[in-house]
Amino acid sequence: MPRLSEARDAAEPSSMEQRARHGRILKAAAQLGADKELERVQMQEVARLAGVAIGTLYRYFPSKTHLFVAVMVDQIDRMGAQLSRRAHAAMTPSEAVCDALLQATRALLRTPRLATAMIQSAAMSNAATIPDVARIDQLFDRLLLDAVGIEEPTVLDATVLRLVVALWFGLVQSALNGRTSIPEIESDLRVACDRLLGDLI
Repeated sequence: MPRLSEARDAAEPSSMEQRARHGRILKAAAQLGADKELERVQMQEVARLAGVAIGTLYRYFPSKTHLFVAVMVDQIDRMGAQLSRRAHAAMTPSEAVCDALLQATRALLRTPRLATAMIQSAAMSNAATIPDVARIDQLFDRLLLDAVGIEEPTVLDATVLRLVVALWFGLVQSALNGRTSIPEIESDLRVACDRLLGDLI
């Protein structure tokens, strides 16, 4: 089957059965992405592992970029659910954000090939053609706002958190490329959070 254009709208699962298929596809892509580099992951292989027809896969994910951006959305959503169960009451906002991002860092670096596939896919995506990429930003914003207990962020709150997330993505990419160690990421994140988030209420 020919590769479909990235400009085509992706279908959204509506029934329970469709959502189950959609979930199996994401799980299969995550499994294959953890085992091999992004360029070696084949859509046919994802469909086979998920137990769906190749046409079904392309209906939900018109390209491999769509697919791995959606995997990243799913992974962040899962991270958020895990982080929401942690108690941040004794932490300052700076410490809570740093703690959340360090947990996310460790989760990503446990599967470096998958982390690279997701970050590469997100980095080359345009929100106009792959709407899920905007959800990555929204989910990260909500994850960090929940960590510090802010329901209605000010413009400044949103700006400094966005800056911290951008810095964090750069640190993770550096670690994936073998240029930064986890202790260095931890140290750099603590400095960044202390400096940027010290006035966050």
